[in-house]
Amino acid sequence: MIQGNEIYINGTGETSRDFCFVGNVVQANILVATTENNEAINQVCNIAVHARTTLNQLLEMIRTRLAPHHGHFKEFKPTYRDFRQGDIMHSHADITKAETLLGYQPTHKIEEGLDAALEWYRQNILLS
Repeated sequence: MIQGNEIYINGTGETSRDFCFVGNVVQANILVATTENNEAINQVCNIAVHARTTLNQLLEMIRTRLAPHHGHFKEFKPTYRDFRQGDIMHSHADITKAETLLGYQPTHKIEEGLDAALEWYRQNILLS
């Protein structure tokens, strides 16, 4: 988007996923590495935010955060294509096991994660 490339969304953009900020994944890895709960050893857990965000919502969150820094974002629109055959419309992770075994609690909702990423972008790209 920053470079002016076309952005494609498969379907109407109302497909939703449980997008997760990387800081939440780091937290989960630290919890796994330091757990003293033997029941948590060799277990597989979902790590997510436990909230659904549509592709349209995600694109709008990104667009509004970057628009003040890149004028072409103000009127930016994606190109919608056919829905991918075999894809699912909605995905929502159950993080109960990670909460129970590890004490995992997401530290960043998607908006907070994007704000943290934007701050890094400002400091390391825009101001350099």
